[in-house]
Amino acid sequence: MSTTHAPPKKSQWSWRSQAFRGLVYQGVAVSVIVSLVWLLASNTMSNMAARGIQSGFDFLTQTAGFDIGETPIPYDSGQGYWRAFLVGLANTLRVAVVGIVLTTILGTMIGVGRFSRNALVRGICMVYVEFFRNIPVLLQLFMWYIFLTQLLPDSWEPWQIGNFFLSKGGVSFPAPLWAFGHLTGFIGFMAGMVGVVMYRRRAQKLFEATGQLSSSFWIPIGMLCTGAIIGWFVGGAPSDFNTPVKGDFAIEHGAAVTPEFLTVLLGLTMYTAAFVAEVVRAGIQSVPDGQSEAASALGLSKGHTMKLIMLPQALRVIIPPMTNQFLNLTKNSSLAVAIGYPDIVSVTNTALNQTGRAVECIAIVMMVYLSTSLATSMFMNWYNKRSEIKER
Repeated sequence: MSTTHAPPKKSQWSWRSQAFRGLVYQGVAVSVIVSLVWLLASNTMSNMAARGIQSGFDFLTQTAGFDIGETPIPYDSGQGYWRAFLVGLANTLRVAVVGIVLTTILGTMIGVGRFSRNALVRGICMVYVEFFRNIPVLLQLFMWYIFLTQLLPDSWEPWQIGNFFLSKGGVSFPAPLWAFGHLTGFIGFMAGMVGVVMYRRRAQKLFEATGQLSSSFWIPIGMLCTGAIIGWFVGGAPSDFNTPVKGDFAIEHGAAVTPEFLTVLLGLTMYTAAFVAEVVRAGIQSVPDGQSEAASALGLSKGHTMKLIMLPQALRVIIPPMTNQFLNLTKNSSLAVAIGYPDIVSVTNTALNQTGRAVECIAIVMMVYLSTSLATSMFMNWYNKRSEIKER
């Protein structure tokens, strides 16, 4: 009677182990990459030293010595280069964050509008997409800049609507004078945000259990406003504003948004929204027609069908290419240097010309865009994971 023996177990550290071979190959690949980077860096430093070119990031603590036209954070020319780079980063993030929000809203509206029963609405949305996505974004920035600086009235003869002024100098508007009540109002707003999250979770469970719809707009808005107002009252209800007034040569006081910022924001938003609209349209078209037909059979309106049936299912198709458009908007903000907006690229050019630290300055810009892009990708990947359809 013959006996069978089990095949000998492969050793974990044997070359016949696929996992072990994979670790070896990955280690070799990482070693090669690190060696190439080290070789490139060492050769660059040696060549710079041979030519008497200074290197290093010690220049960041030196006095910058140049002014920046638009400073969302306090800055003066007597501060170091690091502060100038921080101002440029703040300007870049300001355009990117506001632009992504506006692009998402506008692009979604246009994408949904392509399915409108009204032929005029469909035609306007189609013309918008074909017009803005087929003109280079740099040319569109020049177009908006010419409009804002040439066609608008001079600063001493602005268009006025209440306490708002529009001129070649930008948009001037009242700004609240900082007080403790604004901090408590913000805390109340954040408390309302927590309440909105809890309310939406409860409303979603109620809808899944009973099919009963709860308000997804007015009640959350009311909760946010209520929290902010309560916090504002707790802090003493400050109501003082720094109101702009018309001067002899310009608008004085108040807060202002420069034409350069408006140019970059409008140009990038209008351009990217055309691509986002096509992403939304493709995502909606990917949902089978039977879904909308079933919703109509249940008596749902077209608006409820789009909001509750079509868009949630389309998200799994929309989010990945939407992420690419957000990244493109952030990187296209580097074109702001063409119209004089002091973003991180503009500040870097000035610092490079003054210090001669080309490698270091370019490395800083690369790290800024790499970091912002990776952060955007991580957030969108999280949202994509959260929005994917769960199978029971």
